[in-house]
Amino acid sequence: MTIAASLWSFVLVVGLLTLTPGLDTALILRTCAVGRRHRAWGVVLGIQTGTLLWGALSSLGVTALLTASQLAYQVVRWAGVCYLLWMGGRMLLDTFRGRGAPDSAAQAALFDGQDTVAGGWRQGALTNLLNPKMGVFYVAVLPQFIPPHVPHLGMGLLLTSVHIGLGLAWSSLLIAFAGVLRGWLARPGARRALDRVTGTVIAAFGIRLALGD
Repeated sequence: MTIAASLWSFVLVVGLLTLTPGLDTALILRTCAVGRRHRAWGVVLGIQTGTLLWGALSSLGVTALLTASQLAYQVVRWAGVCYLLWMGGRMLLDTFRGRGAPDSAAQAALFDGQDTVAGGWRQGALTNLLNPKMGVFYVAVLPQFIPPHVPHLGMGLLLTSVHIGLGLAWSSLLIAFAGVLRGWLARPGARRALDRVTGTVIAAFGIRLALGD
């Protein structure tokens, strides 16, 4: 397989993966739709930072530990479960307590109360890095697209960069779409509905991770 063929094949696989709605999509849309545009970009950059780290570690063979060591995998897995369940559960609980208004103290505590890139970056990076299945995905998939005659690390980083580029492009569209909805989401009822949907999605991913093998 040539380098060009490997790149195009990888673009097809991760392109479909990027377009599939999931945890990252829900988090980006919700953060931007409630008016925290800078924080939304921080979330995007945090997610892509995690992707870069997983790709680099996979290229170096480090993330193979997650598949070789059951203990290492379970530690990362349960840390991710706890984080996702806390984030999703707190969001849901606040809406049913009537504290889902835009400026509520509970919501401020959950999102640091600041529309900052740094705050969003921490949230996005944690969400990505505490998902061990990202590491397992890279360990299983990345080597399939690296031709035997090219440097493993360099090609691995190139493929990871392609994944990041697709993620940034798709996230830009999501943020633009969420901006269109801001007028509708200014209503408290719509905001609570969004928080309940997003909280459910995040908690569901936590449960799915907990029940996974």
